[in-house]
Amino acid sequence: MQDNKPNLIVDKTFEFALLIIEFVESLDAGRKYVVANQLLKSGTSIGANVREAQNSESKADFIHKMKIAAKEADETEYWLLLCKQSKNYPDPAELQNKITEIVKILSKIISSSKSKIYSN
Repeated sequence: MQDNKPNLIVDKTFEFALLIIEFVESLDAGRKYVVANQLLKSGTSIGANVREAQNSESKADFIHKMKIAAKEADETEYWLLLCKQSKNYPDPAELQNKITEIVKILSKIISSSKSKIYSN
């Protein structure tokens, strides 16, 4: 059950998903359908997995779901890098900055959650 307390990673990944949707619309307008589809899937999946982790059944389940979110974030970084390096693609600089921040936060959450499990 979702609570209404502010949660940095939930908020950041939701906002990021909205930005991804906007960016993908610009890719679609430029007929860059394959990259747009991949980016839409991975970029919105990050927040979906983070949100799912909020209702995890155990600390191990929480870590597992956050690791899935981290993998989706890594994939999203890849697609954004392809856009940056490809001719005739819009510049994803703002999204790259945001995904870098999200990856760092996810890494910290995963490592601190693991240390709590193994210290008990």
